[in-house]
Amino acid sequence: MNLKDSIDHTLLTPTASHEEISKLCKEAIKNEFYAVCVNSCYVNFAKEQLRNSEVKLAATVGFPLGACSSKAKITEAGQAVSDGADEIDMVINIGYLKDGSYEQVQKEIGDIKAAIGDMVLKVILETCYLTEEEIRKACKIASKANADFVKTSTGFGTRGASMEDVRIMKSVLGDKMKIKASGGIRDAKTAKEYIDLGVDRIGTSSGIKIISEN
Repeated sequence: MNLKDSIDHTLLTPTASHEEISKLCKEAIKNEFYAVCVNSCYVNFAKEQLRNSEVKLAATVGFPLGACSSKAKITEAGQAVSDGADEIDMVINIGYLKDGSYEQVQKEIGDIKAAIGDMVLKVILETCYLTEEEIRKACKIASKANADFVKTSTGFGTRGASMEDVRIMKSVLGDKMKIKASGGIRDAKTAKEYIDLGVDRIGTSSGIKIISEN
């Protein structure tokens, strides 16, 4: 796989401006990245910037904490798709997972998937807060809820992705779901190591640096 084809060129900082989002989109088009990933308030604007390009548009939902109501997440996801998002990166309710409210976690993921139809759903686990067993459980829940990807991290937790996180996720899911690694991936060597482990997508703000090293 060519690295550029696996990169979600990402800008999710709370200070991101229209000018910076426009720059992100132009960079993605120029470098032929797979997608850009933005906060949902910028979907409509980013879609316009990406017009007539092949670059996909991903939007975050319930980001970065995952702790808003299910109804809010479902509404946000539906609005993002209406505004032009091709993919949704949602954060699970981490507290619900940790206290064993598995049915609620699964229902929320399933309801968001139902709300976005054929669009791609990536489920962010935020692995820095989870035990190995919780990562395994979250992967199984996401699979049962018919999500398309599991994703390691928001990039705003106590750490980003780790190789061990991905090994655990891959051991549970095999080829049943795709995996996105995100958070702290800033060079080509690391990106390639994740791809070799079976990762399908890399979420990074360092995409230009990564492909320049490739």
